[in-house]
Amino acid sequence: MFPLATASLVAATFYVAPRGSDANAGTLAAPFATVQHAQDLAAPGDTIFIRGGTYLVPADQIAAHVRNYAVITHLSKSGAPGHPINYFAYPGERPVFDCAEVKPPGYRVAAFRIDGSWVHLKGFDVIGVQVTIRTHTQSICFDNEGSHNVYEQLAAHDGKAIGFWIGHGSHNLVLNCDAYRNYDDVSENHRGGNVDGFGHHVPKGSGDNVFRGCRSWLNSDDGYDCINSAEAATFEDCWAFDNGYGTDFRSLGDGNGFKAGGYGATPAWRLPNPIPRHRVIDCVAVGNKANGFYANHHVGGVDFVHDSAYRNAINFNFLGRQMDNRTDIDGRGHNARDNLGFGARVAEVAHLDRQDGEYAHNTFDPSVTLSAADFESLDESQLERPRQSNGDLPVISFLHPIPGRAAAGFGAFR
Repeated sequence: MFPLATASLVAATFYVAPRGSDANAGTLAAPFATVQHAQDLAAPGDTIFIRGGTYLVPADQIAAHVRNYAVITHLSKSGAPGHPINYFAYPGERPVFDCAEVKPPGYRVAAFRIDGSWVHLKGFDVIGVQVTIRTHTQSICFDNEGSHNVYEQLAAHDGKAIGFWIGHGSHNLVLNCDAYRNYDDVSENHRGGNVDGFGHHVPKGSGDNVFRGCRSWLNSDDGYDCINSAEAATFEDCWAFDNGYGTDFRSLGDGNGFKAGGYGATPAWRLPNPIPRHRVIDCVAVGNKANGFYANHHVGGVDFVHDSAYRNAINFNFLGRQMDNRTDIDGRGHNARDNLGFGARVAEVAHLDRQDGEYAHNTFDPSVTLSAADFESLDESQLERPRQSNGDLPVISFLHPIPGRAAAGFGAFR
C-alpha cells in the first residue's frame, strides 16, 4: 500500500492551459502550462482542470527518469480515501497531449506515469507517444503503479505505445477509455508485437483491477493482454476489434482480442500460487487477426461469460497448459456460459476439454446453428461510433440477436 497524504480541509482548484505558464498563479485567468507543475502544488481533494486544445509537448519536457523510462508527466502524489486528486478536462472541452517530439535516446517513454494512489484522471487524449529503442522495448501512454485510481473517458491513440498499462496496484478502475491505432514500427521486427491497447501485468498482491466499458481497435498486437499477471483482472462490457493490423490492414503482431492469461516461458516454480482466474464478462471481439477470446496457454481456468465473437480467425480458443508450463493441452477448468460466436474465419471454438470445466448454453455447442438472419445488423462500423455524452459505449444494433431467433439469449447483447 502506498502512503497516503493528509487530506486538506479546503480543496483547491488549479487550471492548466496550452498557452499558460508555470510562472502563473494557476487560476482560470492565469493558468499553468503543465500538469506536472499543478501536481507539485496539489493536495488530497484538489482538482486540476485541464483546458481544451492541443498541448505540443516539447522534446525536453521529461519530469523524471524511472528505471529505463523517461516520464513526461509523473503523478507521484497521492490523494486520500474520499479525497482523490483529480485531473479533469475542463467541462465541455477536450485536451490533447501530443507527445510526438519526445524521443529520448535509450529510454522507453511513459506519457503519464501514476505512482500515486487515490488519483482520478478524466476526459483527455494522449497521442503520438514514441519508441526510439530498436531492440525489444515498449512505451506506454498511461502507466498505473498506484492503487485506488480511476482512469475515465481517456483515449490513447495514433502513437507507438501501449495505451493503458497496470503494472502494480490494486482496486484500480479503467472506465470508458479507448486505445486505438497504436503501432510501434521502430523496435525489433517493426511489426509492433508489443503494442496492446490495454495491459494488466501485475505481481502478487496487486488485485481487484477492473476494465469496464473500454474499446481497443487497430492496435498492432492485442486488444487486451494479461500475460504474466499474478492476480486476476476483470474485463466487463469491453470491445476489441481489428487488432493485429495496421490502418491499411497489413498483418502485424499477434492480433488477439482478449488474451486472458498465460505465462510465456516462466518456469513452473515461479508461477503464482494460486493461478489467477481472469474474468471476461459481457465483452465483444470482432475481426481480430487471431483469436477473439484466448486463454493463451493459461495454467488454469478463465471465466468467459456472456461474450460475443464475430469474424475472428478463431472466435473462442481455450488453449491451456499443464503445470509444468511447457506442455500445451486442451483448456481445462474454464467457466464458459451464454457465449455467442458467429462467422469465424477458421473455427468457432478450439482446444476445449469439455469434460473438465463448466460449459453451458454456448453457440459453439454442436446443437446451435446460426445465420446472418439471426442478427439485427452485421455492420461492424458501428463499433467506432462516438461515445454517448456520459462516456458510455455507443448504442448500436450490430450483433444484437433478433428475439425469437436462434441467437437470442446468447452473448453480450442478449
